[in-house]
Amino acid sequence: MFEFLFKRPADKSDTPAGKSAQASPHPAPQPSQTSVLRAQQAEKVAALAGDEAAAVEFILQSDFSELRLAAAEHVHTAAQLEKVHAAMRNTDRRVAKLMQSRLDALRHHQAELARGQACIEQAQVLLADEKLSPNQVADLDRRWSVIAAPELAGQFDAIRAQLAQRLEAQVTLQRAMIDSLGALRALETSGLRAAELAERLERMAETQAAALAAPEHVSLPRSLTNEFASEHARLTASLGALEQGQSAVIARETALAEWRATPPGNVNQEQLKKAWQQLPPAPPAQAADLQQRFEVLLASFPAPAPVPGKPAREPRKNTPAQAPDQHFIDALDAMEAALQQGSLGSAAEMDKILKDSKGTRPTPAMSERLAHARAELKRLSDWARWGGNVSREELIKAVEQLTTQKLAMSELAKKVGSMRERWKALDTLSGAAPKSLWERFDAACSAAYAPAAAHFKHLADERHTNAAKAQALIAEAAQETAKLAGGESVDWKHMAATVQRMRLAWSHLGAIDRKEKKRLDHEFTDALNTLQAPLEQQRKNEVAEREAMIAQVAALDAHDRHALDTLRALQERWQEHARAVPLERKSEQALWQKFRAACDAVFARRKESAHAADAERRSHQEAKDAISARLEQAAAEPDAAAHAGRLLREAAAEWHAIGAVPRANEAKVEKRYHAAIAALQHHLDAARRDASRAQASALRDKLRLCQELDAAVAAGAEQAEGSDWAARWSALPALDASYERTLRARFDAALAARGEGRAAYAALLEKNREPLLHEILRLEIAAGIDSGSEFARERLKLQVETLQSSLKSGQKPGNQAAQFLQLCATPALVDDRTASRIEHLFTRIARDGK
Repeated sequence: MFEFLFKRPADKSDTPAGKSAQASPHPAPQPSQTSVLRAQQAEKVAALAGDEAAAVEFILQSDFSELRLAAAEHVHTAAQLEKVHAAMRNTDRRVAKLMQSRLDALRHHQAELARGQACIEQAQVLLADEKLSPNQVADLDRRWSVIAAPELAGQFDAIRAQLAQRLEAQVTLQRAMIDSLGALRALETSGLRAAELAERLERMAETQAAALAAPEHVSLPRSLTNEFASEHARLTASLGALEQGQSAVIARETALAEWRATPPGNVNQEQLKKAWQQLPPAPPAQAADLQQRFEVLLASFPAPAPVPGKPAREPRKNTPAQAPDQHFIDALDAMEAALQQGSLGSAAEMDKILKDSKGTRPTPAMSERLAHARAELKRLSDWARWGGNVSREELIKAVEQLTTQKLAMSELAKKVGSMRERWKALDTLSGAAPKSLWERFDAACSAAYAPAAAHFKHLADERHTNAAKAQALIAEAAQETAKLAGGESVDWKHMAATVQRMRLAWSHLGAIDRKEKKRLDHEFTDALNTLQAPLEQQRKNEVAEREAMIAQVAALDAHDRHALDTLRALQERWQEHARAVPLERKSEQALWQKFRAACDAVFARRKESAHAADAERRSHQEAKDAISARLEQAAAEPDAAAHAGRLLREAAAEWHAIGAVPRANEAKVEKRYHAAIAALQHHLDAARRDASRAQASALRDKLRLCQELDAAVAAGAEQAEGSDWAARWSALPALDASYERTLRARFDAALAARGEGRAAYAALLEKNREPLLHEILRLEIAAGIDSGSEFARERLKLQVETLQSSLKSGQKPGNQAAQFLQLCATPALVDDRTASRIEHLFTRIARDGK
């Protein structure tokens, strides 16, 4: 009951939870002051009018969250947003969230502007690119469609319009090229005269040159330009033959018209036939019609009459007339048909056959036909030779123009080869060319073919170089195989990288001569398989090891406390294996996906367990919050101290029986519980202090009563009998059992000594005077109370004795409660000074809580 008298100085104070309430340095304003302050700050917010700096300063100084939020509407720049966000992050969540959202919007807008600028730069690059394609513009449009940058829309639209103009120009140019090619092809069947055809071809050539010089000429398909050039060259080369044919048609038409106007009597059919045969041959398309018209005209003239007076020549005698055989007749007919069709080569062959037919004498009619056919062959050969030379000139001109055309090397080689073939065909049709023309043609072909020859030589050199590289790779593979067979330690990662590098290098070798390619491929495949065999075996072992690791992960118990450590160890081990022996990419990805899925499954199971544990912890928190609420409610009751002890014991038992709460709320729950305990303990301690003070007051009163009774007994019987001591004792409150028993025994002994034993009791009182002073001095030393100058010597002596006694015995000094109880039990006479010392000692002990 009197524990507060004997507490150590280091014990906690009586303030709840060991804290003393301190006044705030800035006392909260009264409600009326708050309203006035809110109204003043609201006026400041209304007067901001977009002043961002003032708004920021107001937010940092205002105490009202809704006014801070209203002022935050005026903050827009990034620097001020960062400043307000940093200041309000832990103070005002709504303002901080608004600032964060605006900062995010600014950052997103800046990112969109950066993407838009990059898109504009790409558009400018495309605008400067000669080889602009619609696919590039379409990709640019797709990129711009997902960008939100209205500030850059005008700039992008301007560049996009220029790109659209270029694309439109490309389309127009390509359509014009297609139309030109169609018109060029239609010229062959147009029936134009040679001069008109040449004029048309010249105009088309000028149009083609203008198209090739246009800004968007790069977009023209090379197949179109090459086809146009080839078709134009063919038509140009055929101009000579066309002009010859048209001249022949005109000549025959003119001859027919003149003969038709001649009187029949002046016409000789044989002369007409000879003149008709001597005319240039017409093209096959018109030859049949002209021949038919000539035969009709010839039939309209009368047959020639025999010449009178001239006898017919008699055949020679002794000259056997051997008629030509059918072979001769067929050859002559074939020769005439070939001449009629304009096939000089066939006609020349038939003429050679006829010349080789010895021993055959043709009839006069056949001789005349043969002579006429040979004359026609000679004339047509002359015309063909002349037309062939014209065609050769055109061919030389076309070859010379090849050097100015930007053709691919393979196409250039084909062009030159086709030109040479056409030259050979002209030799067959129109005879051998003059030496000067051949030298010009050969020089032009050599000059035109020179770039292709250099290109093909370069390709051949590249093929030889690639073959040497391939041989070096095979040698390297053989060297690596020898190292592996030598028993050296194998770095599988280096081995896998080497195999991959060699395989990639082989795939990038380039062209090799076909006769070498097959052999080198076979040798490289054999060398690489030999080198790769140990690696594949190691990879099989590694796959088995990885599968075992996946099985270990799958077998982990997610609820085991060491599961995460084991999983991390397996992940580190997986990384070590992946670095040591890299697998094929497909196998590596498949195994990694399986391993990752197994790890994710472990984490998922732990997450489910964590969710269940969280639910359990939340239920524990609710139970603990209910205990705290019950304690808080009990602390608020007026008679809280009456049942505080029982409540504290029950709450402590329940609290320790409940499990853990969520870690985030643990401090809050503990703080509330200890605050409720402190509040209830405060009531209990206050009640105990009140009871202790009452007991201390009663102890002091009863001790004084005993001292007063002792003094009365020592003074005489009259004084001892003059007061109702028992009534006065009974009027005082009861003490603790030990103090009550001790003082009651002293009081009863003093009452009993009022009769016959008064002298003995008075002698005892006098005898105990010195021991009492000695005990008072001892208690003063223990309590740290000054005993006065008159007791200085005795005090020092007693301190030394006490110290020596404790050092010898190894025991600490006695308990102060027992010493004080002994002091109360000792009957002795006390003077005013001694009573004052006891009162002082009692007051100090009560004040210090000892």
